[in-house]
Amino acid sequence: MVDIILDTLIDGIKLLPFLFIVFFVLEYIEHKVSIKNKKIIEKSGNYGPFIGAILGMFPQCGFSVAATNLFSARVITFGTLIAIYLSTSDEMLPILLSNGLPLTFILKIILIKVIIGMIAGFIIDYLLKNKISLKSIHDICEEEHCDCKHSLIKSTIKHTLNIFSFIIITSFILNTLIFLIGEDNLSKLLLKGNIFAPLLASLIGLIPNCASSILLSELYLSSTISFGSMMAGLLTGSGVALLVLFKTNKNVKENIFILGSIYFIGSIVGLIINLW
Repeated sequence: MVDIILDTLIDGIKLLPFLFIVFFVLEYIEHKVSIKNKKIIEKSGNYGPFIGAILGMFPQCGFSVAATNLFSARVITFGTLIAIYLSTSDEMLPILLSNGLPLTFILKIILIKVIIGMIAGFIIDYLLKNKISLKSIHDICEEEHCDCKHSLIKSTIKHTLNIFSFIIITSFILNTLIFLIGEDNLSKLLLKGNIFAPLLASLIGLIPNCASSILLSELYLSSTISFGSMMAGLLTGSGVALLVLFKTNKNVKENIFILGSIYFIGSIVGLIINLW
């Protein structure tokens, strides 16, 4: 239990700088950005999935959390957020590197995630024709009663601590559940011969915790699961970002759509790879 508490606190503290920076940027936009600059941001959103997929590949959970807050404030599009979720590497990269896997193999994994993220992001933005609006920044301020118009730092700290406490509490509950279920029981569900393994791996990837990508990577390294199953879970894994999404974005239908989209994409890609 002590280890669970420590792991939860360490993972949460790692996110603090990202949370603070993003909320500071949002507050700055609320304070300073002109109508002309808002229009520039809206136009740049057309290239969001490309940029998001590239940035998402760096090994950390913080960027997906930052992107979630930007989406909730309508600074980025649906497609950009989903591209980031699919390409996010979180703790997978250091695990594979530390086990001495060939760099070409690791780059292949990253490239698959980035390409899938870009394609999915552009398709979703095209289908939804999403319009970016910064008015949700006002909504966040009103909900938090933070007096954003008068205190930039104060409101930034309040938003940051609000989300940070939510992440800590929920992550602790999830870490405890994973400990009680046991990694051995999870690995039995994902045996290579199971045709539905990618579907199950995608579900594990959805667990809003950076530990899920570590588990999937280690199961693959021990030859317990197939490459397709690992990819399915790594595509759906976005750290604790989904927790933040359901906390900050009040439109539950949007959240379910995003969750369902990344699960569907991860599962399909995993099945295709296994059949290839």
